[in-house]
Amino acid sequence: MKRRPFLQSLLLLTGGLLLPDNHATAQANVATTKLKGRVTAQGKALANVTVSDGYSVVQTNARGKYKLPLNKQAKFVFLSTPSGYAFPDEKGIARHYHPITKTGRQQYNFELTALQTDDTKHNFIIWADPQVKNENDVEQMLTQSVPDVQQLVRSFGAGALIHGVTVGDIVWDNHSLFDRYNQAVAEMNIPFFQALGNHDMDYNKGGDEVSDDTFESLYGPTHYSFNRGKVHYVVLDDVRYLGEDRKYDGYIAQQQLDWLKQDLAYVPKNNLVIVCLHIPVHNGVKNNAALYALLEGYKAHIMSGHTHYNRNVIKDGIYEHNHGAVCGAWWTGPICGDGTPRGYGVYEVDGTDLKWYYKPTGLDKNYQVSIHVEQLTNQNRMVANVWNWGPEWKVEWWADEKYMGNLQNTKGFDPVAVALYKGDKLPRQRAFAEPNKTDHLFVAHFGPEVKKLKVIATDRFGKQYEEQADIV
Repeated sequence: MKRRPFLQSLLLLTGGLLLPDNHATAQANVATTKLKGRVTAQGKALANVTVSDGYSVVQTNARGKYKLPLNKQAKFVFLSTPSGYAFPDEKGIARHYHPITKTGRQQYNFELTALQTDDTKHNFIIWADPQVKNENDVEQMLTQSVPDVQQLVRSFGAGALIHGVTVGDIVWDNHSLFDRYNQAVAEMNIPFFQALGNHDMDYNKGGDEVSDDTFESLYGPTHYSFNRGKVHYVVLDDVRYLGEDRKYDGYIAQQQLDWLKQDLAYVPKNNLVIVCLHIPVHNGVKNNAALYALLEGYKAHIMSGHTHYNRNVIKDGIYEHNHGAVCGAWWTGPICGDGTPRGYGVYEVDGTDLKWYYKPTGLDKNYQVSIHVEQLTNQNRMVANVWNWGPEWKVEWWADEKYMGNLQNTKGFDPVAVALYKGDKLPRQRAFAEPNKTDHLFVAHFGPEVKKLKVIATDRFGKQYEEQADIV
């Protein structure tokens, strides 16, 4: 008897179903045990709150109860904090989850606190790459970066809603310094969510499935979501450890994509979606098309880090903000390799409208342009760096108060970054840091008689930033 007809007959007789291997594996990981629990606020049931174990996604019923199948690989049960409620936290570190115990109770309850103000308007900041390696780095983070955020938070006024997300490389392989980062978060006094970076992973323990153990023990799941106002925030892990020391690539596991599809099913299409992760999606994630497909139909922005330079890119209709580093060029100087000052992104939300700027550490928020003048043989050259430049910006210049017109962006190296970091002996502390070529430079040539320059950069929201330079 031929094998294929025999198998078909057997399936018909037994009522069986032949499944693909990957589906069979997924089925095998689903235990008969159910995760159960209740979501309340001051003892009152909260309906339609999204709860997940990272594999299945459900919502609470009218009595605030949820039930979902426990996947054998699941480590946490977590909720997507609904709009109108405070983020559960512990000294600023988000605690929207419970670790799953493999034995004993399988009931996990969540108690939320209603906000006292409307969260339709709120603010958030993106920290990319604090990346502390030693106590000297920590000292700079605590004495420069943290006070800058504290001042920013005060500027929003009492009662303003603001939260933070660190998009990876919290530390630089030195996991003992996670506690020092936690100290920084506590001092900033706003809720902070964390995404995993390549330097936050455990190396040489095995494959990707165990490389997140330390991070998870401190910060919980590596993919999750939360809500504020009309914004749905998603945090993903797009760093895939390849099993050898410090070898990784940018990739979003299928399990996360499957989870995200379920998660987004509960999000109205007219909501704003903010996706936070470490490696830039537009050029660093191998399966980025799969993520773009899930975000189709949403007004979506992606927040990334990893590169230690600042760049804004629109791809497949999605705006990606690739942030300059909190640590700049690994805490060796005041700027990143592209000339962007050390700093972080600041975002202001009004409904589904989003405005943003880049906040240089220790400098006024209106400092958004630098001017460098080089003397050539018969003329001079101005290089203006507009680090948060993007589509719909306009950059104009004046020479001795005479309007000279618009400037077009060009690719090149920031002259100050070259002076600080170019060569195998610079910077002295970490000579591997090098200047990065960037597309947010604007160049003009002028005669030696010109004594004063002015550049005005107008962002997509109509906000103008002015910088002047006197030529000696």
